[in-house]
Amino acid sequence: MATADTSPAEQGAPPARPSAPHPPRPRAAPAAVPEQPHPTTTLIGSVQRAMRLLESVAGHAYGAPAKQLARETGLALPTAYHLLRTLVHEGYLRRDKGLFFLGEAAERLASAGAAQKRRSTIVDTLAQWRDTIGAPVYYAVYQNGEIETRYVADTPESPAVEQWADFRETGHAHAIGQCLLSQLDEGARRDHLDRYPARTLTPYTVRDGHSLLRRLAGARRAEAVTERQEYLLGTVCAAVPITLGATVATVAISLPVRQAERLLPAVRKLEREVGRAVGALALSISI
Repeated sequence: MATADTSPAEQGAPPARPSAPHPPRPRAAPAAVPEQPHPTTTLIGSVQRAMRLLESVAGHAYGAPAKQLARETGLALPTAYHLLRTLVHEGYLRRDKGLFFLGEAAERLASAGAAQKRRSTIVDTLAQWRDTIGAPVYYAVYQNGEIETRYVADTPESPAVEQWADFRETGHAHAIGQCLLSQLDEGARRDHLDRYPARTLTPYTVRDGHSLLRRLAGARRAEAVTERQEYLLGTVCAAVPITLGATVATVAISLPVRQAERLLPAVRKLEREVGRAVGALALSISI
């Protein structure tokens, strides 16, 4: 007979079965997020309305009141007021005695756009000359005592001259530099050569600054300048002077020495092209 201390197993009772594990709870699906309108939808509309107001203000040289601008742009008056205040705050408009005018920020944009258009005019013109003449075309200026090559129009088939030596420091050796220096007075020429002394780049380079000064003194001011292998062996160049007011500029071409016989006919064609276009480029080349 079993005692009180006898376990159920010892009494022949079946052992207790382990409880079955609970099945994993399914994860709750993320709450659906309501689709939001893309932020640019609102921004684009606001920008469009603001731009219409700017255009409307630009059409009134003597300013215009908010009510008139709202009518012209088809905007509700409260919307027009809100945008006008914002544009004034940002400097694109200014308000004077109830009238709105273009502000300094808008004028800076207009000025930058005009400069960009002038640059585009030069680039397009150089590309046209390049195709007409069949040679790379360069545009350079002399500004603040320095030679600056601003634009170059070339093609893979007719590449521009590689600037293996800085054009600013070697004006004595290439047609661009010689042409720009030829348009300066003698004092400015000497100053340039004092800062950038003549040095030998090839066997054909001018020997020294005194020799260059004599050459420039004997050249006519409006005459094209040519150089043959003075800057780079295997290359011949020519440059046409352009002087408008205080602007000292030049347009130049280069050819491989094997085509040296083309140089003079090509520069004559370039002179004709420059002569036809210089009036239209008068403002553009001053940038």
